[in-house]
Amino acid sequence: MMIKSLIIKIRYTSILMYHLTRRIVTHVVTDACVMHKYQDCVAVCPVEAFREHETYLVIDPDECIDCAACIPECPVGAIFADTDLPDDQEHWLDRNENESPNLPIAEGDSPVLAES
Repeated sequence: MMIKSLIIKIRYTSILMYHLTRRIVTHVVTDACVMHKYQDCVAVCPVEAFREHETYLVIDPDECIDCAACIPECPVGAIFADTDLPDDQEHWLDRNENESPNLPIAEGDSPVLAES
C-alpha cells in the first residue's frame, strides 16, 4: 500500500512539474501579418493581449486567455493556436513571447499598412 501511494505521489509530482515548466503560449501571430497589421483582431480581443510592432502585431502569452476570438477576424490568416501552428511558422512562437513585453499595447487605431 505504501509503495502504491508513493507511485501515485511521484506521478502527480511529475505531471505538476510538467505543467509548471512547459512553455505556455496560447495564440500566435505569424509572418502573414507583417506589412499588413490589420487591427480587426485587436477589436475583438476581450483582454489587452495584442502588442504593436511598427510593421506587425504579436500576442502577449501572459495576457492571452485562449478564447480564439481573433483567429476568424484576421483577414490574412496570420493567427494560429500554438497547437495548430504550421512548421514553417514555429519561430513566431519565440517572437511573440520575446517581443511582446517590450512593445506597446495595440489600441486598434493604427493604420493598415497594406491591403490583403
